[in-house]
Amino acid sequence: MKLRRRLSAPALATLALVAVLQGCSTTPVDETAGWSPNRLYSEAIAERDAGNFERAVTLFERLEGRAAGTPLAQQAQLDKAFAHYRSGEPAKALATLDRFMRLHPASPALDYALYLKGLVNFNDNLGLFGWLSQQDLSERDQKAAKESFEAFRELATRFPDSRYAPDARSRMTYIVNSLAQYEVHVARYYHSRGAHLAAINRAQSALTDYVDAPALEEALYIMIQSYDALGMTQLRDDTARVMRSSYPNSEYLAQGGVTRKSGPWWKLW
Repeated sequence: MKLRRRLSAPALATLALVAVLQGCSTTPVDETAGWSPNRLYSEAIAERDAGNFERAVTLFERLEGRAAGTPLAQQAQLDKAFAHYRSGEPAKALATLDRFMRLHPASPALDYALYLKGLVNFNDNLGLFGWLSQQDLSERDQKAAKESFEAFRELATRFPDSRYAPDARSRMTYIVNSLAQYEVHVARYYHSRGAHLAAINRAQSALTDYVDAPALEEALYIMIQSYDALGMTQLRDDTARVMRSSYPNSEYLAQGGVTRKSGPWWKLW
C-alpha cells in the first residue's frame, strides 16, 4: 500500500492563498461605494422613473443606511415604499410605510405616508385587470377597502389642510359606496337562494351602516321582495312606502323584480 505524500507548509500556504483569492473574485463590487448621498438619491429616482423598480429599491435601501438619521433617509424610505407600490408589491410597500410611521411619528411627511398607505390598499382593492372583466368591486374581498378607508380617514382627520386631504375624502366616499354595495351583493345572493331572512339582514346592514350610498335603493327593494316571500305583508308594505318616498323614480319598482342595472354602478378611478 502506498502512503500519501504530505504537503509541505509552503504548499499549504499557497493553496490557502488561492482559496482566499477565489473567494474574493466572487465578491460583488458595489459601484456606488464612492457616491455621495445626493447622487445616490438622484440615481435611485432616475431608476424609479424609468420603471426599474427593483434597482431603485436597492439604491434607496443603500441610501437609508448611508444617510441614517437625516431627512434624506426618511425620504428614501417613502420613495422605496412608492417603488414597491408601483412594482405591484403592496405587502412590501405597506410594511415599509408602517415602519416609517413607527419610527417617525412626528415626520412632516406623515400625511403623505398615510395617503400612500390608503392608495396602496385602494388600488389593491381594484385588482389587476378587474376593469377588463367589469367585475364589481363589491363582489371582492373588502379587507383592503376597509384598511384603505381607515388610512384616508386618519389623514383627513389629523391633517385636514394637507394637499392630499381632498383626494383622500373623495376616495373615502367611493369606498363607502363600495362597502354598501358589498352588503347588497350578499343580500342579493341570499335572496336568489331563497334565504330571505338572511337577505333582509344584510340589506338592513347596508341601510344602517351607510348613508346616501347608491346601493341603498336596491337594498330596500330586496327587503320588499324578501318580506313578500316570507308572507310578512305589513313589513313589505312599510318598506315599499319608504322606498317610494326615497326613490320615487326607482327602476326597480318600475321593472318589478330584483334585477341589476346594466353595468357596474362604479367607475374606475
